[in-house]
Amino acid sequence: MRGKIMFLGGLAAGFVLGARAGREKYEELVVRGRKVLDHPTVQEAAGVAQAQATRLYSEGKDKLGQSKLGEKLHTGNGGKPELTPADDAFAGTPATVGAKSGVSPTSSTTTPKPKAPGTGANGSTL
Repeated sequence: MRGKIMFLGGLAAGFVLGARAGREKYEELVVRGRKVLDHPTVQEAAGVAQAQATRLYSEGKDKLGQSKLGEKLHTGNGGKPELTPADDAFAGTPATVGAKSGVSPTSSTTTPKPKAPGTGANGSTL
């Protein structure tokens, strides 16, 4: 309970201070944040974390495939695991190489709509 109260207090303080600081201070914080994210040490740590996540994902998928639950999930498709859109981030890893893909980006029958200028990947405005 004490942690929740401290969190809410910090949230309120940040809101008040942020509202008083205005857009200029916000832009300064964004620039500082980008500098931190672009720092080589941070980039290296992010690469290590991504490699670790990929390894753990592969190990978990392999263990699931060897379990009784995994066997039940893969019956009916020749024993090959189906890939989901969530697996796209791990394409090419040992767990996904050779897997039967239910959704293939190259075999799509629909043509992607061109994005309007100033919109993000999901159609949101920038």
